[in-house]
Amino acid sequence: MTKNYKSVLFSNVVMHQRLIPLKHRFQYSLISLYLNYDELKSLEKKISFFSYNKFNIFSFYEKDHGYRDNSSLKKFVTDILTKNSIKFKKIKFSILCFPRIFGYVFNPLSVIFCFDSNDLIAILYEVKNTSNEQHTYCFASKQKKVKSIYKHQCKKIFYVSPFVEMNCNYKFSTRVPSNKLSFLIEQFNFKNEKILVAAQNGKKIEFTSLTIIKSFFKNPLMTFKVILGIHYQALQIFFKGGKYYSRNKNK
Repeated sequence: MTKNYKSVLFSNVVMHQRLIPLKHRFQYSLISLYLNYDELKSLEKKISFFSYNKFNIFSFYEKDHGYRDNSSLKKFVTDILTKNSIKFKKIKFSILCFPRIFGYVFNPLSVIFCFDSNDLIAILYEVKNTSNEQHTYCFASKQKKVKSIYKHQCKKIFYVSPFVEMNCNYKFSTRVPSNKLSFLIEQFNFKNEKILVAAQNGKKIEFTSLTIIKSFFKNPLMTFKVILGIHYQALQIFFKGGKYYSRNKNK
């Protein structure tokens, strides 16, 4: 590729570990996209096996994110920043997510890094559950000073796993992706006991047609593995005696 693109791939290891009331740990390897939104149309023209809102080996669809109604992801980002009183003059953003592979994807978590020119102004954590629902946690970066790790915390308000209670708090620790990718999510119960840790760590890979092909053959069923893995791990937790928390439909 002749142009210096900001969009890259990441080869990741994703880890989940439950600590109490039972112990359960697993990890797996995945490929992530880190896409500069303004580059999407250009990337589609330059990279044979990547498409924007179209079927391909790897693709990115706007309807998988934001309002999920085929409207612009940029509109969603600007709307949520405005709703949270986060000011900006010239918004730019990049999204970390899994690619659609031959048309299928499930993203348990996508992270959107929002910049005003070159200053990070917010990080959006877009969480999905297997009921096809979604919630976005929005955190402002009030200081323009660049940090190696951005830390945020909030109350859990979105139902995800049936084996984790709703009365919990999250702590997020995130680095802006560069040569490496790193973020950590810790979950605490109402007693402030750490009950779950989830982490994703990755290394940058150049975004080319060749690396897409290599990534595909290394892990051809990756996106299917994500959704199957969620149900498989849930089954293991069930047989270990995990407590089932029924869903409050108002959540």
